[in-house]
Amino acid sequence: MQIHPLITRRDDLVALMARMRHADFLAVDTEFIRENSYWPELCLIQVATADDAAVIDPLADGLDLAPLFELLLDPAILKVMHAGSQDIEIFWNLTGQVPQPLFDTQVAAMALGLGEQASYAHLVAHFAGHTLDKGARFTDWARRPLSERQLQYAIADVTYLAEFFPKMLDALRRTGRGAWLDEEMARLADPENYRIDPEEAWQRLKLPGRKPEMLGRLKALARWREHEAMEKNVPRGRIVKDETLLDLAAHPPASQAELARVRGLSPAWQTNAIGERLMAALAAATPFSPDTLPARDGRPGLGANGSLVADVLKLLLKMRAKEAGVAPRLLARSEDMEALAAGVREGLPILEGWRRELFGEDALALVEGRLGFLVENGRVRMLPAAGLTGAADMAPSPGPPPEGGAAERPPRRRARPQRGEG
Repeated sequence: MQIHPLITRRDDLVALMARMRHADFLAVDTEFIRENSYWPELCLIQVATADDAAVIDPLADGLDLAPLFELLLDPAILKVMHAGSQDIEIFWNLTGQVPQPLFDTQVAAMALGLGEQASYAHLVAHFAGHTLDKGARFTDWARRPLSERQLQYAIADVTYLAEFFPKMLDALRRTGRGAWLDEEMARLADPENYRIDPEEAWQRLKLPGRKPEMLGRLKALARWREHEAMEKNVPRGRIVKDETLLDLAAHPPASQAELARVRGLSPAWQTNAIGERLMAALAAATPFSPDTLPARDGRPGLGANGSLVADVLKLLLKMRAKEAGVAPRLLARSEDMEALAAGVREGLPILEGWRRELFGEDALALVEGRLGFLVENGRVRMLPAAGLTGAADMAPSPGPPPEGGAAERPPRRRARPQRGEG
C-alpha cells in the first residue's frame, strides 16, 4: 500500500481521487473537535483503498473538498467505516447527503460475535494481529503543523481498516450472515439520524414531570436554545445549561427583570437581547395536548407486569444470542421487546426474517405462555409450557411418599452442609 504525503493542495487531491475511483471500497475516517462548537470542526480526513492511503487536511488554505465528496457519494464504491455515525454526521453537515453504500465494521462485528461495541483496536488485533499506538488519541487536531506522530496515528485508522475489512467480509460470507446486516446498515445510512430538528430538542432532556403547561414551556425553551446554539456555533450548554432550562420551564419568570434571579443566568439577562428572545419563547409556548404527552415511564403501553415480561424476554435474548454467537443488540432492541410485551404484533423486526427464526418465534411463544424456563442442574433451559408441568414427573422417585396426604408434594432437597461440618 502506498502512503501518500499529507494532502493540502487541490491538484494532489484530484490525482488521489482519480487513483481511488477504481477501487472496490474506500476506507474512511475523520478527526474532529466539537468541545467549543455546536457543529463539529473537521480537522482531518483519512482515506484508504487496498493500494493507496492518505491524510487530507481540510483546514489547508484554499483546499476544495469537492473531489472527495464526489467519491464519497459515488454509489459504485463501498464506503467502509468503523463506528461511523459521527463521521457520517460531518459529511451530512457538509454536503446534505449520506455517503452510500456503507459498511460499518463495528456493526459487522456484532454478527461475528465480537461484541456490541467492538473497538477499532480490538478488531485490528483480532483480524490483523497488530497493536495500535493510542498515544495521539486526545491530541489537538486543529493545531498546525501536525506532528509526524499525529499523522501516523491518523493514517493507521484507515490502513488497518483497509487491511482487515476483506477478512471480515470473508468471515461473514463463511457464516452466511452478511444479509443479517442489511437492516443495520440501512439504519446507519438513514438521513433522519443526522437531520437536526429543533422541535425535537426537548426530548434530549430528563423530564421533571408531565404537566402539559410545563412541557410546553420546556419544548419552546429547548427549541429556542437549539436555534441560538446553531446560529452562534457554540455548545448548547454555553447558551443555557440543562438544569437552568428545566428550572425556567418549571418556574417561569413573570418578566425579563426576574431573569437576574434565575440560577445559572447572569444579571445581564434582564436587559440584553438574548433575554428578550428567551422571554419571547416562553410567551409563545403552548401546553401539550393529552395525546402528545410522553409516557410516564418512557415505555408506552407497559404496565408493571409488562415490564416484567420485557425483562424475561431479555433473558431469552441473552440465551439465543449466545447460542447463535452474535451480539444481542443485533438480534433485538429493547424497544422491540417492550412492544412485544405490550401486545404489539405488527411491524416488529424481531418477528420478521432471520430474527424471527433465531429469536422472535420463541419470544412470541414465551409472551403467549407457550414456552417457559426450566432450571436443571444449574443451567437454564427452554421448554414448551406443557413440558414444564411434567418436568417433575421425569425426576427419579426419592422413595415411598410420606404419610399424611403429601404424595403430591415435590421432594425437598437436602440442605447443603455448612462449613465446618463433618
